[in-house]
Amino acid sequence: DTKDLVKKKNISALVTTGPTREYIDPVRYISNESSGKQGYEIALALNQLGVKTTLISGPTSLNFSSDLDVKKVVTSEEMIEEVKKLLPIDIAVCAAAVSDFKPKKIYKNKIKKEKQNFNSLDLEQNIDILSYLGKNNKLKPKLLVGFSAETENLIRNATKKMNEKYCDIMIANDVSRKDTGFNVDYNKISIITKDGKNKSIPKNKKSYIASKIAKKIIDNFLINDKNTN
Repeated sequence: DTKDLVKKKNISALVTTGPTREYIDPVRYISNESSGKQGYEIALALNQLGVKTTLISGPTSLNFSSDLDVKKVVTSEEMIEEVKKLLPIDIAVCAAAVSDFKPKKIYKNKIKKEKQNFNSLDLEQNIDILSYLGKNNKLKPKLLVGFSAETENLIRNATKKMNEKYCDIMIANDVSRKDTGFNVDYNKISIITKDGKNKSIPKNKKSYIASKIAKKIIDNFLINDKNTN
């Protein structure tokens, strides 16, 4: 069965999940609505399939299973450092909603309301973890999976992102609806592969969706592995 084969091959994976926080001053930060649930469920599902999985999670309110190796981080910088420590790796699933921007300057003290000239925030771009893994030939995982949270043109935008970031699989999820996506227990996704095929999975619990994603990842990995060996 697949699990025995996976265990025998000693496959390793990392999954990033949750939001990151980019601090402006000691009490304020830039973040987003990600609950970390979908990435967590994928890590659990891979683990159950016999993959040696590490979850790198931004700040969430999840109670992590003790079966899982979890590294907790806060900022995008901490997240990429934990990712780098785990390389080289067989499979990387970048499900975290990493903040695209961070403040250029972090104020040591809380910014006071009266501060006359504080009316704009200087931002700079964060390192893109998915791009870092995709473009780094020496360290590129054997299978790289990205997530694309879109509010319009789901398949088109996600396919473009897959090609730009050198992903093997892109999971597109529609976050424009209130009942699926960020911060809820349900999701509705499409799994897009490099060969241009896409398979949509209708609205369901994130745990069910995770089992479908994990199975797709393992099937792809084993096929690629067979072809290269």
